[in-house]
Amino acid sequence: MNRAARGLLAAAALAAAGCATVDPYSRAPIARHLERSDAAGDCARLFRDVDARIDALGVRDAMAPRVTGFPYLRVDRATAALRDEALAARGSFGVWSELMARLDRQARAAELANAGAVDLPAATALDACRYQLAVADHGEIAQLAEAAQVPDDYSLLMRAVGLYPLTRIPFAAGIRAWHERTRAVFAGPLDSLPVAGRLHRYAPAPRIEWAPSVAQSTAFRLPLLPAAQLAALVQRHAPVLEIDTVTDDDRIGALFWKAGEPPRIGVDVDRPVAYVRAAHTRIAGRVHLQLVYTFWFPARPPESAFDILAGDLDGLVWRVTLDDDFEPLVYDSIHPCGCYHMFFPTARVRARPQPETLDEGLFAPQTATAPAAGERTVLRVANRTHYLQRVRAAADIGDASIYALRDDDELRSLPLPDGGRRSAFGPDGLVPGSERPERFLFWPMGIASAGQMRQWGRHATAFVGRRHFDDPLIFDKYFERVK
Repeated sequence: MNRAARGLLAAAALAAAGCATVDPYSRAPIARHLERSDAAGDCARLFRDVDARIDALGVRDAMAPRVTGFPYLRVDRATAALRDEALAARGSFGVWSELMARLDRQARAAELANAGAVDLPAATALDACRYQLAVADHGEIAQLAEAAQVPDDYSLLMRAVGLYPLTRIPFAAGIRAWHERTRAVFAGPLDSLPVAGRLHRYAPAPRIEWAPSVAQSTAFRLPLLPAAQLAALVQRHAPVLEIDTVTDDDRIGALFWKAGEPPRIGVDVDRPVAYVRAAHTRIAGRVHLQLVYTFWFPARPPESAFDILAGDLDGLVWRVTLDDDFEPLVYDSIHPCGCYHMFFPTARVRARPQPETLDEGLFAPQTATAPAAGERTVLRVANRTHYLQRVRAAADIGDASIYALRDDDELRSLPLPDGGRRSAFGPDGLVPGSERPERFLFWPMGIASAGQMRQWGRHATAFVGRRHFDDPLIFDKYFERVK
């Protein structure tokens, strides 16, 4: 490797390190509690000691960060977006805090399971202390409102070192070229799409016995859905996949830890699965339920020896945003690394005018027709790249393998082959072993390890500009309802 290349990689490594994360115990009120000799002080030290052990074991869950000064709470973008409503409405602030406590309980359940047989307190002890600290902090409204923010997944340092104001120009040109190629694929007749192997269809299981966890609150107009109704919606809106299948790398499956040193994530193609979660977005002030389906492939095989997009583990994320009557309003999709963000609006919405900038904005290569009774949304998927090529509604599915519908949160704690448990995602929110060579080229855009598979909440979806897949306001930015 020559000196220039070594210098470039060193700069990338420096940039990827980013700025040091703020210690959530370094700010008030938790910093004050640590000095107390009462029950609140004991609880503050319990959380601090547990967190130190979790970090030492490398089992931190990265989906929602701890709130600085309030490390017994966690916040995601959907919850952070409720801040103004929480401050404005009498009685809503306590509900908002409880939504953040819910996120912490979920994350700590996974962390404690993954920590294994170590000297850590039970979740019930942490629950009692969380309540104790919440009572102690009930007057810290302004401070909690200020602290409950989610850092974005873009590094200013990486962009500075990578001369982003200049390097974004050729990147933006490359993105526009990809848009044009993709529009051409979606514009052609369905039967013109190439088939290198055989079309293998996957259809969802006819029923499920569980429902994904989702925030519910009348205070914030988050729909109160019985579990049975939510489960029925998950099944009803699950898509059919129609995949050009050449090798096992084109088959979907369940994630598992493979034996090895270290263990690696694998995909069991004999157990086809969609991992499902529920979320919310807002359009014109109205809350809309979203259902998110993630499908995993074993790999994206290289097209050539210099294919920088190839690597182990690949996938497709499909999201359905529902209207008030729980019919589709907008569909969108990304790759699990956050790339290739595409929208497929139904006739119920229209695109808002967008400013002319270099930043990546709304890209809708096709409108979508919501399936009628007896129909399913069918996703046509290419072999090898696993690019989405067409979205259509169809009643006659034909022969299909059945895929199970599983809770996406299962991936936060999977069994290891030799005992114990571990998340599919590292403390940085990335799937270890799914790195792509493109990261050495794309780092000036500010995204750590571009191309690597990511956990929910960590999907930056624009190389040029800033955008996150879990931003609950993005649909209101791009669409308005058709009256």
